[in-house]
Amino acid sequence: MLQIDNLSAEIGGTKILDGLSLSVGAGEVHAIMGPNGAGKSTLAYVLGGRPGYEVTGGSVRFQGKDLLEMEPHERAAAGLFLGFQYPVEIPGVSNVQFLREALNAQRKERGEEPLTGGEFLKLAKEKAALLKLDMDMLKRHVNVGFSGGEKKRAEMVQMGILDPAFAVLDETDSGLDIDSLRVVGDGINAIMRQPEKGVLLITHYQRLLQVVQPDYVHILSQGRIVKTGSADLAHQLEAEGYDRVMAA
Repeated sequence: MLQIDNLSAEIGGTKILDGLSLSVGAGEVHAIMGPNGAGKSTLAYVLGGRPGYEVTGGSVRFQGKDLLEMEPHERAAAGLFLGFQYPVEIPGVSNVQFLREALNAQRKERGEEPLTGGEFLKLAKEKAALLKLDMDMLKRHVNVGFSGGEKKRAEMVQMGILDPAFAVLDETDSGLDIDSLRVVGDGINAIMRQPEKGVLLITHYQRLLQVVQPDYVHILSQGRIVKTGSADLAHQLEAEGYDRVMAA
């Protein structure tokens, strides 16, 4: 689904990614772990098409297409979802309004008919229930006054409604308590653990990986993948730390 070959990128003239290669197949969950400053969030932003991040080498293909040639909205319409470490607040815009506009914009890009108000509300209720989020929360302004856990659950509701083919989730476990972690993890499994979908899960800790069990764990250091293993690699990192594991 996602094929990254020798990807290099910089921001403000500083190189962050340095020849990163990674392949994620359909039906697979890959976890990216690494020390601070390794380039984990930069990788997510480059894949999502965030302005200010300049690709200086390599290629990225998504479902056979050149991802780097697409605008951010085209990537989203093609089925790529980016979950943020810190979901932003949008005062004055309700979640329901935001999500309906986002979904119908993607449907229009794909040549599909927009959902009616009734069709959308039915879908929103279904996905909100999956993440144990009250529909009243979706009537509020986007993330305004939400706790950290509520923001992440609302973002997973967004992912469920948009129903992407591939999700890049940047530290989705950040700011979650034990109960919210389980709810969010179960939501990721229900929405994205499908034979035709893929997930790139960026995290510092293995606690989320106990719920969303990855097929592969990669260590990212100094802008490239330096070690790959099974889910056991995350447990080893937790027990021994990056320096010892990467030196082995």
